[in-house]
Amino acid sequence: MVTELLKKYIWLVQTLIRAGEKGLALSEISEKWRNSFGTDYPRRTFNNHREAVEEVFGIRILCRRDTNTYYIKGAASDVMDEAAENAWLINTFTVNNMLALSKERLSGRVSVEDIPSGRNHLTSIMEAMTSNMIIYIDYQKYTSVSSQRFTVHPYALKESEKRWYIVGFCQQRGGMRVYALDRIVGLEISQEKFQMPESFDVDDLFATSFGIYLPENKACSVRFRATEREAKYLHDLPLHHSQKEVGADGEWVIFELFVCPDENLTMEFCRRGGRIEVLEPLSLRQAVIDQLRKATELYGV
Repeated sequence: MVTELLKKYIWLVQTLIRAGEKGLALSEISEKWRNSFGTDYPRRTFNNHREAVEEVFGIRILCRRDTNTYYIKGAASDVMDEAAENAWLINTFTVNNMLALSKERLSGRVSVEDIPSGRNHLTSIMEAMTSNMIIYIDYQKYTSVSSQRFTVHPYALKESEKRWYIVGFCQQRGGMRVYALDRIVGLEISQEKFQMPESFDVDDLFATSFGIYLPENKACSVRFRATEREAKYLHDLPLHHSQKEVGADGEWVIFELFVCPDENLTMEFCRRGGRIEVLEPLSLRQAVIDQLRKATELYGV
């Protein structure tokens, strides 16, 4: 049921984006709805969906009073610019929905990477988030032989490296925690609501993090240099939102990040091999050296 609702929310957003700034009257939306789903689209249902779209995706469906038409400000371009992550989330569901509806027509022509952790719990958690409902999760770490039950206020969802995570307040731990969806072996939505902090913003929370770890250390300047070829990739897909080019050194381009160095960042630099050299801080440079040395020893080099 939740999945069907999400599909309908996405349909509404797509329909209004295609209409552009001129928007659509409710009668026009209702006709398109009838063609897609074969049922009527009462005003009350439309208004409920309109509110849900703003709560779930952060996208406002506005009404132009002089023409009684509904529209999304800026249509597709501004939605993508101002809410890129929300747009990505919509696109993720959209692609899956299109593939499900068009298997015969698109079979063998579209390849999408699978995110296993989104299969079982993603939509249920989004439902809980929409209503600010507390959830109970049975969570089993890789290092544990049994699961533990936690009572969690689901503040946000975050995707990182093909895994989905809940970001929220854990009552048992008395603080913010991050839980991987693929380690949840059981989930239950309670009937108890929590108060969402007004100032909470998941992007602000992870502003100085690399990956999914909550910042534990003080952020600092991280400098590294990349080959000219690697720099082109980094310009198109930065390692972090704080990334900036600060100079050049012969055939190398120098970049700077402002992050909390952690194991994730160390392994990211290792993954790029000889295409990147960490310059500072020295502690991070040494961590990369240590990991690369272990790798070469493993291969007997």
